[in-house]
Amino acid sequence: MGIIVWCVLFAIVIFFAFVATRMAAQNKEDGLHDTGLAIIEFGRAFPNEAIRQLQATENGQAVFVRLHDNKAGFMRNMSRHFSCHLIEPGRVRVIGSETGRGLVIDFLDAPHHNGNFEFASAKEASEVSLWLLGNYIAEPDKDLPPGNISAAKRPAISPTLALST
Repeated sequence: MGIIVWCVLFAIVIFFAFVATRMAAQNKEDGLHDTGLAIIEFGRAFPNEAIRQLQATENGQAVFVRLHDNKAGFMRNMSRHFSCHLIEPGRVRVIGSETGRGLVIDFLDAPHHNGNFEFASAKEASEVSLWLLGNYIAEPDKDLPPGNISAAKRPAISPTLALST
């Protein structure tokens, strides 16, 4: 009789271990591939920001958000919740990854989010880098000083004048 009780208890423990590993594997597979969920969660965190475009990483664990006024946002799956934040201009460093399909990003305001983010293609990675580049420069730094003439407004140099000197 005692051996039967021990066998039943052992079977119950094995069953719970199997269920726990299946649930852990499911949580690992779940990510931010569902853009609807990403929109809802980011909108809940920042209700006054209008989302213009989303770009998820290849593994679905992070989403980069382009907002209506060319600001950028970031959202990461933290297993039990989603962490969302706006990227302040000038508070991020971006380097291309070795694969060419990713970005190595350092968030100066949120170093726990630093990492290598791989995308499905180099095109997606370059798109996100452009969002971050537009957000990288603070608004006052975007204006040229009044004494400088941009290349588009500068008069062209005549080739004959350049050669005659």
